[in-house]
Amino acid sequence: MAKIIKVITPLTDEVVFSLKAGDTVNITGYIYTGRDAAHKRLFSLLQKNEKLPIEIKNQIIYYVGPAPTPPGYACGAAGPTTSYRMDPYAPALLDKGLKGMIGKGLRSKEVVESMKKNNAVYFHAVGGAAALIAKSIKKSEVVAYEDLGPEAIHRYYVEDFPAIVVIDSKGNNLYESEPPKYAK
Repeated sequence: MAKIIKVITPLTDEVVFSLKAGDTVNITGYIYTGRDAAHKRLFSLLQKNEKLPIEIKNQIIYYVGPAPTPPGYACGAAGPTTSYRMDPYAPALLDKGLKGMIGKGLRSKEVVESMKKNNAVYFHAVGGAAALIAKSIKKSEVVAYEDLGPEAIHRYYVEDFPAIVVIDSKGNNLYESEPPKYAK
């Protein structure tokens, strides 16, 4: 069985640098959520050189729009959304100190280059495991853009949030390295 690495937020440069593509991690601490609409607003603020509504330095953003919250839970099912939709905005956020992103699917060459430049990491959360992932979310509060409903920026407190390092800070990328192994 593969060793699971405990990752505590906020992320440090040392932790990010130590993570390797293929590592299985459990994340504990505070993370933020955000999807297309929220990213577009954050990017617009950066373009105008205005202050962001959250401090992103050393933080992780989870690309998710949670389902309605059932009684007794911090949030509803919370599966990852397709990450490439955030690619036009990610390099600007990485330049401002964002250290981690959680989602699913490929990232653009520009995002990977920005991750290498800024010592950041991309985690894969398993699609289809939304209910399981939601169990790791212990607290949830809307911190920005409440008008976006489920796409508002939430601040989650997570315990042992399961993820896999799919692209590390050196640019090693499981989406590139692994398919050839199974092509035969």
